[in-house]
Amino acid sequence: MMPTFGYSGRTRAGRHVSGERVAATSEAAVAALRREQVFVTRIERAKEGGKRGRESRRGKSVPARNLAIFTRQFSVMIDAGMPLVECLETLGKQEAHRPFREAILRTRAAVEAGSSLADAMREHPRVFDSLYTNMIAAGEAGGILDTILQRLATHIEKNVKLRAQVKSAMAYPTAVVGIAAVVVGVILWQVIPTFDELFAGLGAALPLPTRVVIALSDALVSYFALFLLGAVALAFAFRRFRATARGRRVVDAMLLRLPGLGLLVRKVAVARFCRTLATLVGSGIPLLAGLEITARTAGNAIIEDAVLVSRAAIERGETVSAPLRRSGMFPPMVTQMINVGETSGALDAMLAKIADFYEEEVDTAVAGMLTLLEPVMIALLGVVIGGIVIAMYLPIFDLIGRMAV
Repeated sequence: MMPTFGYSGRTRAGRHVSGERVAATSEAAVAALRREQVFVTRIERAKEGGKRGRESRRGKSVPARNLAIFTRQFSVMIDAGMPLVECLETLGKQEAHRPFREAILRTRAAVEAGSSLADAMREHPRVFDSLYTNMIAAGEAGGILDTILQRLATHIEKNVKLRAQVKSAMAYPTAVVGIAAVVVGVILWQVIPTFDELFAGLGAALPLPTRVVIALSDALVSYFALFLLGAVALAFAFRRFRATARGRRVVDAMLLRLPGLGLLVRKVAVARFCRTLATLVGSGIPLLAGLEITARTAGNAIIEDAVLVSRAAIERGETVSAPLRRSGMFPPMVTQMINVGETSGALDAMLAKIADFYEEEVDTAVAGMLTLLEPVMIALLGVVIGGIVIAMYLPIFDLIGRMAV
């Protein structure tokens, strides 16, 4: 994860602004702010968990669904000719999510005090990210704020849909594995010890599968607290590792290599990349600034690195499609269509078509994965539970055979 830098500076109009910016280095943060016509007077790396930024004191990020609804309603109000401050006040008062409501009302107060809408929103980076504020700034500069808000609402709604599709693909296997773990745990903890006492009383000879199941049961009963503590420690360690830049790259690279799931993750990343870049370029954001913003919203560190490397190559004068093709992260069809979009001067329209195609591909992939996972999970659950039951009945069958003789 890239570091966060706290900054203060002045706009072209001479107004003082301050906030936080995520970037690879302080130089990159200053360059990004210069493109937004902010002249930086102070910049330093924000401390983890620090209280410098206003937003870090204020609260939490906002659910994407709430942001999408707000943006859609905001666009309708602006299109209807309502004053900006009145729109923000109305939307803020009706918002149920408290941190979001506070951010909207503080934005309204800043606008009423003379700030531009984009600058006021930049004071709340956990609510309005750089993509959002840059597009708002472009809308204000071009006098097309209502159109920009409509594009933003559509973009956020499509992102919400993509996330919901990925969650639905993961929900079923997660639920089945969780239920299977609980059922197996209860059997090993409560049922197997009863069978163990029964077999000991009968003096039955235990076959290997039965001895293995009883050993697992004894271990679970004797060391349950250690197992639980180990699971919690492992989850905590993984979360900490995933939070580091190296850990994020390792985990994201593994996700891309997973059979089936890796292809889905790649399709989601490509769809998000194309949709975000199409929205930014179509709204008048410069291509290099758009690529920098898009990299941070890719959702995968490996894709993010590929976009940033491509951005550096484009800054040196290359086409958009060539460095993306060299990265190996984007399918040939995507880079070919981007090349056609560059040649024809309709890059944003071509990117939107690619995003539409890959969003449909994600729909198909999720449906296919769920269809395949259902019988696989049921079979897996049957094998595990059935194996335990058979292992415990083998000694009984042996005893019945001896009694028959």
